[in-house]
Amino acid sequence: MKSSTMIASNLRTNVTRVAAATALLLAAGASTQVAAAAQSAAPAAAASAAATSQEQVRQLYLTLLGREPDAGGLQYWIQAVNNGYSLANVEAQIKSSPEYAKRNPGPVAGPGTIPATPNNFYVSPTGSDTAAGTKAAPFKTLARAAKAVTKAGTTVFVAPGTYAGGFKTTANGTAANRIYWVSTTKWGARIVPPASSTNNSAWDNRGHYVSIIGFDVDGSKLGSGTKWVHGIYTGGSYNVIEGNRVHHMATTIPCNSAGGSAIGVDSYYKGVKGDVIGNVVHDIGPAGCTYVQGIYHSTSGTIKNNIVYRIGSAAIHLWHDATDIQIVNNTVSSSVFGIIVGGGDFYFTKAGANNVHVHNNIVYDNKYGISEQGTTGKGNTYKNNLVTKNTTYNFQLRNSLTHTGTISSEPLFAAYSRTAATPGYKLTASSPAVGRGLATYAPKNDIDGKARGSSIDLGAYQR
Repeated sequence: MKSSTMIASNLRTNVTRVAAATALLLAAGASTQVAAAAQSAAPAAAASAAATSQEQVRQLYLTLLGREPDAGGLQYWIQAVNNGYSLANVEAQIKSSPEYAKRNPGPVAGPGTIPATPNNFYVSPTGSDTAAGTKAAPFKTLARAAKAVTKAGTTVFVAPGTYAGGFKTTANGTAANRIYWVSTTKWGARIVPPASSTNNSAWDNRGHYVSIIGFDVDGSKLGSGTKWVHGIYTGGSYNVIEGNRVHHMATTIPCNSAGGSAIGVDSYYKGVKGDVIGNVVHDIGPAGCTYVQGIYHSTSGTIKNNIVYRIGSAAIHLWHDATDIQIVNNTVSSSVFGIIVGGGDFYFTKAGANNVHVHNNIVYDNKYGISEQGTTGKGNTYKNNLVTKNTTYNFQLRNSLTHTGTISSEPLFAAYSRTAATPGYKLTASSPAVGRGLATYAPKNDIDGKARGSSIDLGAYQR
C-alpha cells in the first residue's frame, strides 16, 4: 500500500497528464486521500457508466466554470467518479479552485442585500417537485417553485445547477414586501432550453415588485419545439433584473419583425419602473438582424452598470412607450447600434421618449454609436459619455439637442477583443474614462459591487 506522501508525490509527477484537474486539486488544497482516489482510479468502466459520468462532469464544468471541460480534466474526473469519488466532492473541489473564485467573487445576494422575508422556498437540481420546497426538501424545478410562490414577501433560493426554462411567474409582491428570485451563487443557477420547448421565452414574468437576481440564461443548446427569442422578459411594474448573465439567445431564429431580446422590460401590460442593473448580455440574435436587441426597454426606469456586446442590432434599445429612463454607467460594444433612444409603435401614449438621461456610458466599436430615432422629446440629456470608433457615426440626436463632456479617445480597456468569449472591459490606469463621470444618477457601486466613491469612472467598472 502506498504511503500518503508517495501518493501526493505521484500526483505532482503526473501534473502534465491531468493538467487542468490536478491544478484544481492542488490549488484547492485537496487531501492526499482525494488525490489517491482520483490518481489510482481504474480506466476500465462500463460504457454506459462512462457516458453518464462524462455528462455529469461536463455539466459541472458548464455550471460552475461556464465552459466545456478540457480533455485532461474531463478524463481525470471521469476516472475519479467511476472509482467511487462522489460528484458532490468533484463539485466541492471545483468550487475551491482559483478559476471558480475568479468567476464567482461571492454570492450575489445575502443577508446584507436581500431582506429577510416571511416566506421562503428552495430549489436544487437534487430536489423533488413532490417535496415541500424547504431547505431540507427543495423543489427540483423553477416551474414548480413558480406555482408555489403566491404571496408577497417571498424569497426563492436557487442552488447552483442546470434548470429547464420556459416558465412563467405571475405572483405580485408589494413595495414593502417584494418577491425575490435569487441564484445563491452568481450565475450558478443556469437556465437552458428544455428538450422540447413550448414557449419563446426563458423566463416570462408578469408579476409586480419582483427581483430576479444572479441567474445564467444560456440559449446556446437548443432542443426541439419553439425557439427562444426572449431571455428574461418582464411585463409587470417595479421589477428589478439584476446581476444576471444572458447569452447566446436567438442566434439562429429567422430575422423578422417578431423580434426578440435578451432582457425585455415591456409596457404592453401597463408595466412601469423597470430597473435593469449590473447584467452581462452578449451574443444575442443573428448578426445584423435589426429586430433582436440586447436590453429592450419600453417603459420608465433605469438601465445601469450593464455590459452588453455582440448584439445583432442594438445593445440598448428604448422603444414603444419608453420615457423617464436613466441610462447610466453601461459599457456597450461590438454591436450594430450602441444605444437607441426613441419611441414608436406606441401602446398607450404618443409622447415619445423624453426625460431620458444618458450619462457615463462607454459606447465603443459599434457600427452606430448613440442615436435618437422615432419620436423623442427635448428633455433628453447626453453627458460625459465615451463614444468613439463607431464606424458610421458616434452621435445622431434630434430636436437640436447636443451632447456635452464627450470623450472621443480610445477607452484603453484591460484586454478588449471583439471575438474573445469574455472581453476585458475593465479600465487601465491610463484610461481617459477614469474619474470622468457625473455623480448625478450614477450608481453607488459598480457591476462587481465596488464602491464608486466621489471619483466616478465611465462604464460598468470602477477602477
